[in-house]
Amino acid sequence: MTVTFATSARSSVGIEWEIMLADGSTGDLVPAAPGILDQIEDQTRHERHTVTGELLTNTIEVTSGVGDTVAAAVDDIGDAIDLVRTVTDTQGVELLCAGSHPFARWYDQEVTDKTRYHKLIERTQWWGRNMMIWGIHVHVGVEDVAKVFPMINALSAYLPHLQALSASSPFWAGDRTGYASNRALVFQQLPTAGLPWPLESWAEYEAYLGDMERTGVMADATEVRWDIRPAPRWGTIEIRACDGMSTLPELAAVAALVQVLAEHFSRMLDEGKALPTIQPWFVRENKWRAARYGLEAEVIVDQEGRQRPVAEHLREIVESLSPIAAELHCAKEFAEVTQILDRGASYERQIRVADAADGDLREVVRHLIREFRGGPTLREFVSVG
Repeated sequence: MTVTFATSARSSVGIEWEIMLADGSTGDLVPAAPGILDQIEDQTRHERHTVTGELLTNTIEVTSGVGDTVAAAVDDIGDAIDLVRTVTDTQGVELLCAGSHPFARWYDQEVTDKTRYHKLIERTQWWGRNMMIWGIHVHVGVEDVAKVFPMINALSAYLPHLQALSASSPFWAGDRTGYASNRALVFQQLPTAGLPWPLESWAEYEAYLGDMERTGVMADATEVRWDIRPAPRWGTIEIRACDGMSTLPELAAVAALVQVLAEHFSRMLDEGKALPTIQPWFVRENKWRAARYGLEAEVIVDQEGRQRPVAEHLREIVESLSPIAAELHCAKEFAEVTQILDRGASYERQIRVADAADGDLREVVRHLIREFRGGPTLREFVSVG
C-alpha cells in the first residue's frame, strides 16, 4: 500500500496535552468533558488551538497549532487552557495533569460515547477499561520522508530521557507502585502500543501498515500507538512516550528537547552522516529502567553497552546542543530541562507531598491542582531573567 507523508516545515512543533478534570472539593475525577466541550465549541472554531474529548469523559485534550517555535506552540496551549477555565471555574471543576490520578479507580469512570472508543473497549476489555492514563504528544516537522525512519531510530535511544523527565505516575488507584512512570507500562498493553518495530525505510512502514490493515488489526495509521511514530497526515514524527506534564514550563522543556534532538539528527543526515542507534533490546531495557527509576535510572547509551545516569546524560545533552536551541529560539525552554533535574520531576514531587501528608493521596491531588494553576505561564517564564 502507498501512504503519503504530508509536507511540513522542518522542525516545526505541535503539542497535544491530555488534562484531567477533577472535583474542586474532593479531588476525584468528574465526567465533565462533554458539557465543557459543548460550551466552548463555537469559540474554538477559528482558533489555532483545539479542545477535544478523549477516551474517558474525565479528560480533555488541548492541541496547539503548528508552531515555528516551541513558544508559539505552548502559547496556543496556554490560550486553550484559559478558554477552558472560563467554563470550569464556574462549575467548581479543577484542571490537573500527571501520568495517572493518584487514587481514582477505573470502574468509576465513563467512556466517551464514540464508536471508535467503544470498539477499543470491546476489543481490549480489562486493559482498555484500565487506560486511566494521561500524556503529552510532541510533533516535529520533517521535510523529507527519507529522513523519517533514520530519525525515529536515533530518537528511540532518547525515549528514556524524555520518559524520565516527564515521569509523573508513581501512584495507581490508591497504591504506591514503586515506579516513576506506571503509565508507561500500562499503556503498552494496548494492541500496537509500545516501542516501534525497528524499520529502516518508508517502504517497510507501508508494508507494515498493509499487513496490519489486511489482517484486521487496525483500520489505518492513526491506530499505530507506538511511543514514537510517523504522523503521515501532518508530515511529522510524533513522540508519545511521555507522561502528562504537570506544569506549562515543563511541557515547554520537553517539547524543546524533542525539537532540538530532531534538528540535530536532521543536520547529521544533511551532512551525509549515519545516525547513532542502539540495539532494540537496549531500547526496551532503557524503557523499563526509566519507568521504574525515573531520573535515578542508568541507561544504555551506545552499541557497546556503556551505561550512564540519565540525569547526568541529560545535563550533557543540554550543554552540547544549546547552540541549536538558540538557533531554534527555544534556549530558555531548553534550559528548563536542567531546572527539572534540580527540583525533581513530578513523580518525585508527588512522593514528597505524600510522605509529608502521611500517605494521604488527596493532598497529592491538591498539590497537582496547585501546580497546574499556580505555576508560571509560559509568557511569565520566558520573561524571567
